[in-house]
Amino acid sequence: MEFIEKIELSKIDKKEILNLWNAQYPEKLNYQTLLEFERYLENLAEQSHILMKSENQSIKGWYFDFIRDKEKWFTIILDSKFLGKGLGTKILNLAKEKESELNGWVIDHNRDKKQNGEAYISPLNFYLQNGFEKLTENRLEMDKISAVKIKWKK
Repeated sequence: MEFIEKIELSKIDKKEILNLWNAQYPEKLNYQTLLEFERYLENLAEQSHILMKSENQSIKGWYFDFIRDKEKWFTIILDSKFLGKGLGTKILNLAKEKESELNGWVIDHNRDKKQNGEAYISPLNFYLQNGFEKLTENRLEMDKISAVKIKWKK
C-alpha cells in the first residue's frame, strides 16, 4: 500500500472515493451522484487528504480533514477487505504527525446496513484503541445518522 498526501482531489480520485464511501458507509449516508458528493466537499474549509492506494493505484482508503467551527475534523474510510491489518492505524498515525487535534463523529451502534446489505460495524473501539476520547455529551442525532463525538489531542 502506498499513502499519498494531497490538498486537492482529481475527478478520478473523487469518483473512486465516492464509490468507497457508498460501499463502506451506511446506505442512508450514500451520495447518489458525483455532483452531490462534490458539493459536500466544497462546503468544507482547509481540506487535506491522504489516499491509501493499492499496487494497481486504486483507492482502498481515504483520510480527509477540514476545519469546521474552528476545529480540525476528520473522516476515514477503508475498504472492508483491509480492516484488521493495521492500515487504519497507519493512516491515522500519518494524520496525527501533522495535526495536534482531531475531532470526528462516529456511529456508535451496529443497527445500520451498508449498500450490500451487510451490517455497518461501528469503528468506535478502533478510535478508542488509538487514543481518542469519547465525548458522550456531544451527540449528532439526525434522520440519517446517530453518532458520538470523538477527540484526540497530541
